[in-house]
Amino acid sequence: MNTELEEKVERLREMLFREGLGGVLLNSQHNFAWLTAGGRNGIDLSRDSGSGSLLVLRNGKKYILANNVEMPRLLTEEVSEAEFEPVEIVWQDERSSHNPVVKIANNLSAENGPVALDSPLNGHVRTVENLVAECRYSLTSSEVDRFKSLGRDAGVTVGCVIKNIEPGMTELEIAVRVESGFAERNMAAVVNLVAADARLERFRHPVPTENHWEKLLMLVVCAKRDGLIVSLSRIVCVGAIPADLERRTEAAARVNARLCAATQSGQTGAELYEAAHDTYQKLGFGDEINKHHQGGACGYRTRDWVAHPTSGETVFANQAFAWNPSITGTKVEETGIVSPDGFEIVTATPGFPQIKTCENGREYLFPSILSI
Repeated sequence: MNTELEEKVERLREMLFREGLGGVLLNSQHNFAWLTAGGRNGIDLSRDSGSGSLLVLRNGKKYILANNVEMPRLLTEEVSEAEFEPVEIVWQDERSSHNPVVKIANNLSAENGPVALDSPLNGHVRTVENLVAECRYSLTSSEVDRFKSLGRDAGVTVGCVIKNIEPGMTELEIAVRVESGFAERNMAAVVNLVAADARLERFRHPVPTENHWEKLLMLVVCAKRDGLIVSLSRIVCVGAIPADLERRTEAAARVNARLCAATQSGQTGAELYEAAHDTYQKLGFGDEINKHHQGGACGYRTRDWVAHPTSGETVFANQAFAWNPSITGTKVEETGIVSPDGFEIVTATPGFPQIKTCENGREYLFPSILSI
């Protein structure tokens, strides 16, 4: 028995009962990966939607709906026919103006009630991505293990990349090294940002360019494997680290510590934002929170939601979060899980210098700046 699948199906069924729905059709790539523990229905990775959908009915029945082109691969490599009953569609019909997928799904759900979707389609079916997301938020025990493994590998990989780059390289050359290093460990760098020198201060999201690295370098990576995603940032300095940069980085680490300490079950996004806001103020960097978001919940997306002054989303047990407080010229970003023992960071880089901070009697370690 696939206990992870059964647990997730039960969460969806509870949602369907609450909402008076007969079933939910999952087509988004991140939801397909979630329900199948890493299965892939994506072909065009520039889109959220995938080729092939999963249908879960209120009575517990599960189907996979796909066209005749995609079904063979999906059943061979991504899902088990023993777990998802296949319903094949002729590709020409799927491409027609009257997409048959929803009609077929509603026919399969006739005894249960109407079907909802996780993404808009045809404009006449209820979309419940927000409710499906809540089913995703608490990682199962198997997902926690995979997430920790991903975080560990991502942290190690960034360290290996840094050891094999040198001043004079362009940001684009370094980005290629990042992409290659992650691919070698079966991870995809779905966000791959590189900032050298002045660009580190100018831009919060530095898409790599032909700019050459001379003294300062920041790498920002969101690593994906089996559908799960972790985020981390690292800064490297050639020679002595400027004192003001150290001061700013330590302040950003203190904001991150405050966020980690506050990330507990039941807390709202607004409360977490306020915790960060107060810490910036106390440290003398009050305006910095206005220059970039602080991060938020993650898992099968780089961010499921971001903490802001009016966010009403709440923290779940075993939910993943990536916090990324920044102060002009620096950033401290790590990913972790809300565990029974407190917030557990999973993306540490072995051998990287650390900043020790303490919040509510708990010590947190964050990446400092590596001098080479």
